[in-house]
Amino acid sequence: MDYEFKKNTLDGTYHAIFSMGHEALGRWLIEEVGRDLEKVEHILSQIGALKNSSREWRQVGEELTLSLQDNEALVQANYLFSEDDTELDDDMHFYDEECMALCGFEDFEQMLQAWRAFVIRF
Repeated sequence: MDYEFKKNTLDGTYHAIFSMGHEALGRWLIEEVGRDLEKVEHILSQIGALKNSSREWRQVGEELTLSLQDNEALVQANYLFSEDDTELDDDMHFYDEECMALCGFEDFEQMLQAWRAFVIRF
């Protein structure tokens, strides 16, 4: 999983660009975590508590939900949990790569630590 963090010097916005298949992680990081270092620390502590455990921890956000279980981190768009049976037109479909991503605890933990260091630096 490759990623890059950037800060726009003009307006001060942060950006997290992730490799294909992990785009939802970048979206989650910006929209649900942002520069909230307390939230980063809380998630890192949950990862530590859940390593090699069968327990699950979930953090439901405004748009995306983080689930930690079985040494994996899963980010999913909340609308995926909806029971709405709305069908899309034939030429319309959801782009799954932007609404769901999965990675191991080690990669996820390293990414969060890198994000924390980036936010502290800027």
